[in-house]
Amino acid sequence: MAAAATTPLEPESTAQPPAVAITPANPSIPPWYFEGGMRRVKPYHYTYNTFCKERWRNKTIFEIYGTEFRDRPQEYYKNAVLTGMISINGVPTHSLDQIIRNGDIVTHTLHRHEPPVTDKPVTIVCETDDMIVINKPAGMPVHPAGRYHYNSVVEIMRFERGGVESYAYVLHRNSFISKKRKGRLITVMEIACNRLDRLTSGLMFIAKTKEASKSMMLQLQTRTIKKEYVAMVKGEFPEGDVVVEQPILAISPKLGLNRVKANGKHAKTLFRRRSYNPTKDYSVVQCLPFTGRTHQIRVHLQFLGHPIANDPIYCNRKVFGPNLGVGGEGDDEDIITRLSRMGKEEVAEAVAYHDELVADYEKRKAERMSGETCSICDTPLYTDPGAHELGIYLHAKKYNCVEGKWSYETPLPDWALPKEGDVVSEVLVLESVDIPLVLKEGNAGEEVKTSLDGNAEKEEEEEETEIEEVKKEVQMPKEITPQELEMLQIGGESDEEEEEGTQKGDEKDIVTEKIVDGLEGK
Repeated sequence: MAAAATTPLEPESTAQPPAVAITPANPSIPPWYFEGGMRRVKPYHYTYNTFCKERWRNKTIFEIYGTEFRDRPQEYYKNAVLTGMISINGVPTHSLDQIIRNGDIVTHTLHRHEPPVTDKPVTIVCETDDMIVINKPAGMPVHPAGRYHYNSVVEIMRFERGGVESYAYVLHRNSFISKKRKGRLITVMEIACNRLDRLTSGLMFIAKTKEASKSMMLQLQTRTIKKEYVAMVKGEFPEGDVVVEQPILAISPKLGLNRVKANGKHAKTLFRRRSYNPTKDYSVVQCLPFTGRTHQIRVHLQFLGHPIANDPIYCNRKVFGPNLGVGGEGDDEDIITRLSRMGKEEVAEAVAYHDELVADYEKRKAERMSGETCSICDTPLYTDPGAHELGIYLHAKKYNCVEGKWSYETPLPDWALPKEGDVVSEVLVLESVDIPLVLKEGNAGEEVKTSLDGNAEKEEEEEETEIEEVKKEVQMPKEITPQELEMLQIGGESDEEEEEGTQKGDEKDIVTEKIVDGLEGK
């Protein structure tokens, strides 16, 4: 499991960071500044500390960095090794041929450049003694991952709410984390719940206690919570109820790409048109997912021939062809090949070409190489991201407990509000929709079994990586000293936190950054 210690430094600083930087994870001064409608972070030195993974054993340090981390060129990692920016067990390597062995701790200090995110705040919808309900802005990741750290919901709340330790049980992923509170190290577990991808906005739940997180998780797994999303799609969506019950399969886990496939996992979504604009030929659609597959709403809308209007992947003709994959059209291998070859500029041009809703090209331009490099680390610099990189037209609007104990709702985003000329339709009342009991995979009619501590069989809403697999992959030593724990500050949400680019075996994050990010939620 990756770990990181951070302290922002002014970009003009010429001081060299130590070989192993044991720096505080909670800088006292908020690192953000606001400019041009963006929340920005000045570049800073950042230290990754990582246990040797099983697949790293007996490989050279340069072989690992040169092949598994893709965010920077091999020449960068070669120089980082030779200049001592990469260390093993606290000792600078200086040798490209040094072997990594089981139990080693690999440390890498770099100059980190975070992409800007929207300056819209993380708003509190409701707060109780054991739960915080938030409205997440589009374009903002929940956890530090990939190129994002301070520009994430968790880190923003850490500063604005007086410490993320009070909100340790972020209902997001199935992985162990550690937090230091009041001078002692405590271990907690993040529990998968209503995962939202970076580009999606809307309701998220943050539990203050382990008991609250278990209760919410149980409700989601047994489908005693109803969920309502709203999306803006291309074309005239049909009137009335449209039910899509088509299985979904990840055809490329590396790319995070999903499609309707007969051998996929059961997925069902109910759609109802809210409005249609005949002038611009788009519809605003109510989306009620009965299951919680990755990209479920996006994939089912594409299957119907009405993809989300500014979806950089599923509404991209350069990837799916002229019919945009309607009815599952297109060869998987061809689609994967085209998607993997696309860079940010190509995706932006493809979206712009097919998006009649946006007239001004400047509003849809991609984050592009500026042609400049950082004076400290020689990293190529990007321009600001385009508007479509700051969100897609998909919003988690309402969550409702079927027992009537609670109901939370956000206002509609601007793009979903009725416009002049819209043909408005009658919408569904979420409370009136029947959601069937959760079923076991492949066993229709058999209810899910739940244990006394509230853990249900994990059918949906989560990453399917078991904790034991994570432990095996990380290969943590049997005994870890308090000093090692302090140095490691284990707290990443997954392997994606290890470096600005992820490993070869799990390149999804670096690929999604390459093609406008945001492929990890609905």
